[in-house]
Amino acid sequence: MALPRVLFLCIGNSCRSQMAEGYARAYGSDVMVPVSAGLAPAAIVSSLTLKVMKEKNIDLENAVPKGIEEVLKDGPADLIVNITCRRLPFLVSVPVEDWNVRDPIGEKESVFREVSSEIENRVMRLVLNFRNQAARPTAARRPL
Repeated sequence: MALPRVLFLCIGNSCRSQMAEGYARAYGSDVMVPVSAGLAPAAIVSSLTLKVMKEKNIDLENAVPKGIEEVLKDGPADLIVNITCRRLPFLVSVPVEDWNVRDPIGEKESVFREVSSEIENRVMRLVLNFRNQAARPTAARRPL
C-alpha cells in the first residue's frame, strides 16, 4: 500500500510549511510522503528558517519555495495541512487539517525558534497518528 502524500501549505513556502516538511521527512518518512507549497511562493526560503532548522539537524539548504500546482503535478495529496491561518481559497476533495501557527516572517529569531518547536510537536503528533492508524489492522488480527 502506498504511503499517504501530505501537503503542508502556508503562504510563501518560505518558513512554516518548509519546517513542517523537514520535520515530517526526518520523523515520519516511514508513514507519509511529505511535500510543501505556498499559496504565493516567496523568492527564497527564509535564512532564519534555514538557521533554526539546522539547529535541529535538519538541512533545508536545497529547499526552494514552490506553488501548489508544481507540487501536485507529481500526484495528488491525501491530506492537506493548512498552515496559512486562513480558509483555503479553493475547494478541495481531500481532508484538510488546519494548524493555526503564527507566521514568523519579519519577526525575531526567537519567534522562529518558537514556531519551529510548535511545528515540530504538531508533526510528531501527526506522525504518531499515522503510525497508530497503520498498526490498527495488525492489532485487530491478534488473538485475545
